[in-house]
Amino acid sequence: MKGKTCCVTGHRDLPQNEINKIKAALEHEIDAAVTDGFTCFMSGFADGVDQYFAELVLERKQTNPALELIAVIPYSKRLDSLNKKTRTHELLEACADVVVIQEKYLPSVYSHRNRYMVEHSDRVIAVYDGRETGGTAKTIRFTHRMKKELREIPVGEIVLPDYLKPKTK
Repeated sequence: MKGKTCCVTGHRDLPQNEINKIKAALEHEIDAAVTDGFTCFMSGFADGVDQYFAELVLERKQTNPALELIAVIPYSKRLDSLNKKTRTHELLEACADVVVIQEKYLPSVYSHRNRYMVEHSDRVIAVYDGRETGGTAKTIRFTHRMKKELREIPVGEIVLPDYLKPKTK
């Protein structure tokens, strides 16, 4: 990987009525990254945000051949299943590199993949709905610990827990 690198994290289960807004925000963040000198982009290729991100980066590569997309796949059988689908197979074929984190599935494979992407990135784009658990929340916390730049795209309505809500009289 040469040049500045940017990766993405985000939810798989997005509200249907938010997808166009999310894609537009991802386009904006990718374009901003390119303007800021980023040429390498990494996606974990999960359903949802990761694949939208991969598609948008590859669209931009058509007019900017300096851009490259790297697929970071958690384990070998996941790569096999992605290659069985025409859409994801074509995306993977267009990648500059495909990194497989480990051979076999273990419950920790996704967190290892996310850590790899954050460790090898200068900027992380997070599509995040505010939930406190799950891979996206853990990846955001890891991004902060690594002191990497975080660009957040909020999704849906953020519901505050009662103890954080403003007091009313």
